[in-house]
Amino acid sequence: MRWLPTARLAIALARAGFSVEAVCPSEHPIQKTTVVRRTFPYRGLRAINSVSAAIAATHPDLLVCGDDLSVKHLHSLYKLSLGASGAAIRGLIERSVGAPRHFDLIEDRASFMRVCEEAGVRVPRSAVINDPKDLDQWAAKYGFPLVLKANGTSGGEGVRIVRSADQARQALQRLQAAPFIARAVKRAVFDHNTTLLWPSILGRKTGISAQSFIPGTEATSAVACWKGEVVAGLHFQVLQKSDPEGPSTVLRRIAHPEMVSAVDKMVRRLELSGLHGFDFMLSHEHHDAYLIEINPRVTQVGHLSFGPGHDLPAGLLAALNGVAASPSPPVTENDVVALFPKEWLRDPTSPYLHSGYHDVPWDQAELVRDYLRKPARQGSRKRRATRR
Repeated sequence: MRWLPTARLAIALARAGFSVEAVCPSEHPIQKTTVVRRTFPYRGLRAINSVSAAIAATHPDLLVCGDDLSVKHLHSLYKLSLGASGAAIRGLIERSVGAPRHFDLIEDRASFMRVCEEAGVRVPRSAVINDPKDLDQWAAKYGFPLVLKANGTSGGEGVRIVRSADQARQALQRLQAAPFIARAVKRAVFDHNTTLLWPSILGRKTGISAQSFIPGTEATSAVACWKGEVVAGLHFQVLQKSDPEGPSTVLRRIAHPEMVSAVDKMVRRLELSGLHGFDFMLSHEHHDAYLIEINPRVTQVGHLSFGPGHDLPAGLLAALNGVAASPSPPVTENDVVALFPKEWLRDPTSPYLHSGYHDVPWDQAELVRDYLRKPARQGSRKRRATRR
């Protein structure tokens, strides 16, 4: 789960003028903030009931998804909310994330890429891979390296860059395989994420797509949108990552017209509302922007304010109320942002912690203390994983 970005966004939403309540596991750091009025328990084995119970108790104006799992919950809740009695929930979900006719498309990587291409957005070549034969045909036509991606994954977890036929077949087998029951149970118990349970029990394979590899630099956009229009946006080039396939830890804010245009086109095409992210590759040769992924929820930069047109919570609140936005002052004049605590955990001596803006929420002392206590626990988990 993307826990810290959700906590940071809650702070930014409250600062913009929202009254914030949350559904979350008991240990979620959002409870370490001073801005959340109430929290409601999230029970992984009864996830949809947890969400619907919180909605019934709070009557919210808007729902904000903090991770991919919560997006799936809202999509499922929409489909389960039938008839006149479910009209209010369906309307709330549509207002919060966008047009429901595009939910399935957003969840399927290959379908999303196809629609991007139809909208005139630059994308890598892509195709659905059902079996090793499909993979061999793709590799024979386009060569290596290539990128394999599994549906329903994020943060680099279900992405493999492969450079040979042997690597490709091994990666396909691992990505496509139904999750081990032990892993599914562990994810349900410790991460409160039950999405792997039924695929594991039923032996259901994961959908896989292939993309051509684009040599270049990663970039990302985060936007607030309303009924198919972008109301605020942030665009960054990735300078540093926690590992080659992991999340970014340092970014530089950029102005890239093709990124802006691509995001505008896809927000309009998918009739999106709420907070969303888009990932790009900027080619080494011409700096062309290839759209490679949508993140249909808040991303780790969504809380940052860089003034008018670049403050996502303020833009979202203004759109909801039908008024002009009142953005917060820019958090910094420095375009380089070192994300807390990821860059500090990656390298406590990183020069970016001094040369860039180190994004520490100093006004939330308990939240900071909670994350300063985490490195030892994270190291312990890594050592246990290595022993396995």
